[in-house]
Amino acid sequence: MGYLKYVREAWKKPQENMPALWRERLLKWRLEPATVKLDHPTRIDRARSLGYKAKNGFVLARQRVQRGGRMRERPAGGRRSKNARRLKILSMNYQLVAEQRAQKKFPNCEILNSYWVAQDGIYYWFEVILIDKENPEIIADKQLGWIAKPENRGRVYRGLTSAARRSRGLMNKGKGAEKIRPSNRARDRMAK
Repeated sequence: MGYLKYVREAWKKPQENMPALWRERLLKWRLEPATVKLDHPTRIDRARSLGYKAKNGFVLARQRVQRGGRMRERPAGGRRSKNARRLKILSMNYQLVAEQRAQKKFPNCEILNSYWVAQDGIYYWFEVILIDKENPEIIADKQLGWIAKPENRGRVYRGLTSAARRSRGLMNKGKGAEKIRPSNRARDRMAK
């Protein structure tokens, strides 16, 4: 085993293993904008396991997402029955929201994957791996050339990334997962 094993172990309990560095990072990241382009991944072990390579065409972004329930806007005036329920029930996890916001900032790229980096009482931070689909090195790459094809455009908005598939309940296969596919919504529609 190489050095990535020790990096992975340190990231299992980052607040205990690197408390001063953790505190310093969070203080700095809170003052930065919500989306920050990075030169190197913060968690090299996780980035490498999700497909990151240090070559042209890869873009890394750290995306900040606010924690807490999502609330609807309050209606303008008067009494409305809709005032009774302001909490939005989203079927998306925070990681998927972070991926979609990063995609908006980098429209010429496609999301490959993302991973958790930090959290505090107000925010979550995720690092998103994006791929420049017009880069000739990416198009020529046998492992990553598929992402440049037109049928893979807008993967994050169609629920095809790993975080989206997790929130859609598609991480299980085989026995016990017969009613999950093609989707929970389609299953409910067929039952009616």
